[in-house]
Amino acid sequence: MNFSFWEQDTWFNNIDFTIIGSGITGLNCAWRLKQRFPAAKVLVLERGLLPNGASTKNAGFACFGSLSEILDDLNSHSEEEVVELVEKRVKGLEMLRKNLGDTNIGFHKFGGYELFTHQDKELFLECVSKMAAVNRLLKPVFKEEVFSLQPNKFGFKQIGPQLIFNKFEGQLDTGKMMSTLLHKVQSCRVKILNNTEVIGFSETGTSVEVKTENFSFKTNKLLIATNGFASQLGLSEVNPARAQVLITKPIENLELKGTFHLDKGYYYFRNVNDRILFGGGRNLDFKAEETTELELTELIQDKLEELLQATILPGKDVKIEHRWSGIMGVGAQKKPVLKQISENVFCGVRLGGMGVAIGSQVGRELADLID
Repeated sequence: MNFSFWEQDTWFNNIDFTIIGSGITGLNCAWRLKQRFPAAKVLVLERGLLPNGASTKNAGFACFGSLSEILDDLNSHSEEEVVELVEKRVKGLEMLRKNLGDTNIGFHKFGGYELFTHQDKELFLECVSKMAAVNRLLKPVFKEEVFSLQPNKFGFKQIGPQLIFNKFEGQLDTGKMMSTLLHKVQSCRVKILNNTEVIGFSETGTSVEVKTENFSFKTNKLLIATNGFASQLGLSEVNPARAQVLITKPIENLELKGTFHLDKGYYYFRNVNDRILFGGGRNLDFKAEETTELELTELIQDKLEELLQATILPGKDVKIEHRWSGIMGVGAQKKPVLKQISENVFCGVRLGGMGVAIGSQVGRELADLID
């Protein structure tokens, strides 16, 4: 690119910190860096017009894990690790709400529900049998029992007569959240460049050369916060996982309020005022959904519509208004990859589909890796 002297001097000279990714993690990292180093020159690079991963494309669940998910985690993690994971999510949500304000992010604490089909009766019975033990395990975090049974009062079909309820979970407006966060970060004089995809970087002594599709520049420190796209920058611990979502047109007399999980959390839905947002289904074809392509597939969209009509809102004439997809970062472990890669390169990635819950804290911890 043919930058002018002014452009080069203002945007690309003497950069202290460059962050790749302007999602929840990247912006919180920038915010924290400006708190720690007020005079520092901080630049954020974003590949999309808007954050291109999951930060503006998620379902807006302020959640920390359904009972069946926690039981599944206990099969591959120690009890201490599971409690640590839950506590990190809870503290992250508290940080998000405190930093931005409930009104500014459209937060509502309607509670969360887990549904079980008749075919999942065995899983439901296992969850019920272990509910008391999990409540005891999590009591140090919440000071109260988390999970309880409630009747299927919403009229869901092909679903058992009882749901597992979690009174601590809520929902938020993803657009409001990111707009508020963006405003706070820009007010700290952080520079953000959109439509700027990083294709590589190389360390050169005391600095890092960052290569984009159209230009290169040097920065003192590089912080990677791209999450689902991290593998494209050589971080093999992170795999992309596409999540497909749809939202209905307004539904008259919609009484459903809350966040809902179905089929071990592979499907999830909630109300957005008088609409239903419904997403998931990557378990129908894990391999195909391990991609960074922001596309939709007929297989998953058809299944979402089928479940919406037959199970969630049976007998209602429901029209779909919009569909989209987002890219998460997952891996063999639920714990984020938060580390120093080399002398001047750091990363905070692999948020495991819990970016809303832990993105604020991971961003802060990423910034705090800097001496």
